[in-house]
Order: sequence, then C-alpha cells, then structure tokens
Amino acid sequence: EDRGLHGKPESDIFTVASWELGVPPEEGIVFEDANSGVQAGKNGGFGLVVGIAREDNAENLNQNGADCVVTDLKHFDPDWANAWFRLKPVSLFGSWDDPGKVRERSKEILTFEHLILNPLYLKTPKEIFAGSSRKPVFFLDYDGTLTPIVDRPQDAKISESMQEAVKRLADKYLVAVVSGRMREDVENLLGIEGLFYAGSHGFDIAGPGMSMIEPEAEETIPVVARVTEELKAGLNSIEGVIIEEKKFSVAVHYRLAPLESLPGIRAEVEARVSENKQSLRLMEGKKVFEILPAIDWNKGKAVTWIRRALGLSSRDSNVVYIGDDTTDEYAFRVLRGRGTGILVAKDEYPSSAQFRLSSPEEVGRFFETMLKTES
Repeated sequence: EDRGLHGKPESDIFTVASWELGVPPEEGIVFEDANSGVQAGKNGGFGLVVGIAREDNAENLNQNGADCVVTDLKHFDPDWANAWFRLKPVSLFGSWDDPGKVRERSKEILTFEHLILNPLYLKTPKEIFAGSSRKPVFFLDYDGTLTPIVDRPQDAKISESMQEAVKRLADKYLVAVVSGRMREDVENLLGIEGLFYAGSHGFDIAGPGMSMIEPEAEETIPVVARVTEELKAGLNSIEGVIIEEKKFSVAVHYRLAPLESLPGIRAEVEARVSENKQSLRLMEGKKVFEILPAIDWNKGKAVTWIRRALGLSSRDSNVVYIGDDTTDEYAFRVLRGRGTGILVAKDEYPSSAQFRLSSPEEVGRFFETMLKTES
C-alpha cells in the first residue's frame, strides 16, 4: 500500500519482491493458496506456480493456472522443481493423438506422490485443439515463426502461401501478432489489415477498437535515441554489425559479424546499458543484443493486456502463442496452465512452451490443420 502497488491478481507484489531479491521471475517459484494469488504468479511470468489446496479447491487452483497443486508444503519436493525447469516441449505433430508421447515428456514430473499436475499438461494436441469447447485465439511472433530467420532484418519477407494462411486463419479465429519489430514495420511486412499488432516487444499495441503505448516506455524514447547514436559511433568500425532502430528499443545484430568481434560488440552494448541502468536493460536473443526500457513489460505482459482488453477468459478461450526466441518465453510462461505455448525450433531444449514445431513450414502446416478443425 505504501508503494502504491496493485494487489492480486496483479503481479506487482511478487515481481517487486523478486527484483529486490535479485532473482528474475522466470527462476522463481510462487506458492499460493488463493485463486487470485495463482493468477498473480502467472501474470508475473514466474517459472513455477504451486497451488496449496485448502479443502477441495485443487481443481480451481489448476483452472486458474497453477502448474501443480499439493495439499501440504511438506509434499513439495525440490527435486520435482528441478525436473520441472528441465522440461522440453514435445513435438506437436509427433504427439497429435498419442497420449503416451505427451506423458513421456512429463514422466519426470509424474513420479511424485501427493502432487496434482495441471490436467492441461497431460492432454494431446488433438484433445486441446479438436476436442475442446475452448475456442483458440492465436498470438504469433513474426521472425522465425512466420518467416525463416535471415541475416538482415529487412529481408524477412513473408511468403505468399504463409500470408494467405494467416489471412484465412484470421477469418476463422482472432489473431494477434506480437513482435520485437516496430509495430508499423511488422504491419507493413505482414500486410494484413484487421489483426491486432503488438510491436516493440509489446510496448506499442493497436488493433480493431483498441490502442495502447506503454507510458513508461514512451518516456525512455529520448534515451534510446541517444544510445542508438552512441552505438552507431562505437560499432561503426566492425564489419557485419547491423543496428536496428525501433523507437522504443535498439537491436544490435551480429549474425554477419566475425566471431572474434563478439567480445567487443558485447562490451560496447553492456557499457551503454551500464551508463543508463536506471532507464535501460539488456536482453539477448538469436545473434542479437537488444536494449529496452528497464520496466516490467514484455511480450507476456502484452498478451495479458490484450486478453483483458478483449475480455478473453481462460475458461472459454484457449490462447495459443507461437514463437521461436528467448523473448517469447515471457508469453509462454504467462499462458502455461491457462493456454498453449508452441515453440518453433529445429532442436529440443528446455522451454516453457508445451509443444514444438520444427520450422515456419510446420507452422503453416499447423495453420492448415486448424483451418480444417471444427470449432
């Protein structure tokens, strides 16, 4: 109350405590015995949310997004938590109607007694997408999801077949695009009107009947502009570095730069962030350093904002997020146990997504499957 923090189900109390402990939410565990507290843990993007059941409310806790429920804290095992953080997404098409494949992913976390796992984690993709009354709502990343990763950001052109698939998907379902690119940039690249677009990692949101620019992010625009010019000057001599200006953030791409130049690039980027640590923060992605406003906002927060603005309930809607990069993990975490996260990756590795598609081509195949699904 003294700090003016919002109460649960807002995540303020948990996230501020997490920052002061020096632990990022994705590495933290929330224990809660109330539905609003479980929602707060999810909304904050915490790595694990454990419900503590009072009487017979285990089902309600899971329905509100608890990853698991125990009736007493003495039944919570740290080894179980370690296994949880190592989970890898299962192939979506490889497990489409195979419960055994889904349970194989969860075998490490199914071996503990006295623990009630969120039932969504044991459902096959077919049960989730073709056997549920919850209508899918799609949130899509752009680079690496709708288009392959390319050397130069300006070359990420969507194919005609993928563009047409997204158009048809939007005719049947609600579709939003959440990108690290500037909103106007991704709108122009995708070229589809009537969608919801969240650009600059969600700082700038617009769609039919709504728009929002995150106020604190807007205040940092002059700082970002100054740092962008400093980066241009400091990295000008390194061949292959591409500096992408995004108004609310600046990205330093080093995919084309010589490997031996990486330490120097990192040092320059970290120096700019250190000099402005009250205003800016550093985030790393695939062959890119990105400097953003140092505020509690990310793709997961953007998804939550749009869900609320549209009045989407997890009881009636299955919010599906498809993305390929570390920045998409924020969205996977806020939806886990309430919606469905799908990672786009050729190889297996730990992620908060539930399922995996191997490439943008498989993403297109999934769209075609959903277009044929009754809803």
